[in-house]
Amino acid sequence: MNAPMQPAYGRGFPQPAQRSPATPRRGPPAPGPGMPVPMQQHPVAPQYMPPQRNMAHPNDAALRRSRKPTDKNIPDGIDEVVVGEGVQQYKSLRDLEKRLDAAIVRKRLDIQDSISKTVKKYRTLRIWISNTAELQPWQGASDANGLDPGSNPGSGRYKVRIEGRLLDDENDPTAAEDSEDDGGEAQANGDDPMEHDGTTETKKSCDPKRPKQRFSHFFKTITVDFDKASTVQPEEVKPVSWTKPQLPVNAVSLPPSADFDSLQFSRASQENLNITISLVRDETPERYKLSRELAEVLDVEEETRSGIVLGIWDYIRAMGLQEDEEKRLVRCDHRLRSIFGREQMFFPHIPESIGPHTSPLDPVKLPYTIRVDEEFHRNPAPTVYDIQVAVEDPLRAKMLALTQNPQYSSAMRQITALDDQVSLIVQALTHSRARHSFYTALSNDPATFVRRWINSQRRDLETILGEATRGGGEDGSGPEFRRGGSEGVWDTPVAREAVRYMLAKPEAAMGR
Repeated sequence: MNAPMQPAYGRGFPQPAQRSPATPRRGPPAPGPGMPVPMQQHPVAPQYMPPQRNMAHPNDAALRRSRKPTDKNIPDGIDEVVVGEGVQQYKSLRDLEKRLDAAIVRKRLDIQDSISKTVKKYRTLRIWISNTAELQPWQGASDANGLDPGSNPGSGRYKVRIEGRLLDDENDPTAAEDSEDDGGEAQANGDDPMEHDGTTETKKSCDPKRPKQRFSHFFKTITVDFDKASTVQPEEVKPVSWTKPQLPVNAVSLPPSADFDSLQFSRASQENLNITISLVRDETPERYKLSRELAEVLDVEEETRSGIVLGIWDYIRAMGLQEDEEKRLVRCDHRLRSIFGREQMFFPHIPESIGPHTSPLDPVKLPYTIRVDEEFHRNPAPTVYDIQVAVEDPLRAKMLALTQNPQYSSAMRQITALDDQVSLIVQALTHSRARHSFYTALSNDPATFVRRWINSQRRDLETILGEATRGGGEDGSGPEFRRGGSEGVWDTPVAREAVRYMLAKPEAAMGR
């Protein structure tokens, strides 16, 4: 009968553990010949060798860190042998460093807490809506074909411009100076690309004085709805919409299609039209409209999800609705019962139970009439709306700059390197102090010192070799070890634990 073949592993790959021939088998011997002869392994090319051999062990770095000295305190007795006040001055610097580190850590934690709890600030966004007319019947200029303006039905056009800017606030340090309005100049020079029908275009100014937060930043959808007129073609009243594109998380800057101050569109029409501009807010975190029951508890009509949970928690604590033993359990009063529909509620379940009582905010609706008549354009005036938009607190950017300052990390690395040097110096001082104490004691009484030193070395050697009676050379035959009963040392938890430990050893189980 042929011997079973062993799997041929390439060099460098783990092989299964093989039993030594001298190790006896458990149970009756298996039939067949003795140990099988392993097959000869072929060499493996170096490029196919696993890279784990040359890699450092993952615990090497941890071992190096554990061996690195970290104590920066001056050992006791150094001030007795050092001339001057260097030790006292070093201790004073250490105390000052500890207080300074504690203050810095506390301030950084306060800043991080303030960043997470920063309240939104509201500013006024002014929106101008205007329109121009061209090729209308009352205009005296002829069209490109040399025909009269009214001879070509449907040749009249209009162009609507929607522009929004944040108003300057003297009390707001984040309010930047608005640049000059370049929309009218571009329109007068004929540089406006919005000349084709049924499309929306945006213009982006390259002026560096522009405020960082522009009109498109506050909304995720802008829709223009037309009131249907009997004399207007259906395609001329098709809604115009703009949707903010989805941006990646790590985007550095916004694309031109999502970063603008004005939006324009052009259509063909020779009569006045009524439109409604719908603006859907884009806020982070998103606010929601609350139901009547939830608004009665929180005393607000719009709130974020985190604000809703915090408001309910404040209401529970103010009304004393927590159970005495199980703090997570809440007794629902008549207001909370109208929200959750139960007598008791676990607080961790509240965030997922408030969904039916929240809804998206209603869009901001701005009515406007597109005027193409001669009377209006003799002295045209835009329609102006002021709406409140949420902006970041000005202190938030400053606090983020403090926490994300690249100079802080480089300074911390430099401080860590200096701390390592101080630790090495303190370690050298400790060794020097030990040598100084050794030689001082030896010089004062050589005979007694050498006798004590030899006895200490003997006890250490007995402990290492396992010959010490109780690990330190003490006598284990005293009366306290011969006494039995409940007051003896053998009836203590330590002794029982030691006996169980000795019985659990493999040697004890095998009867050695």
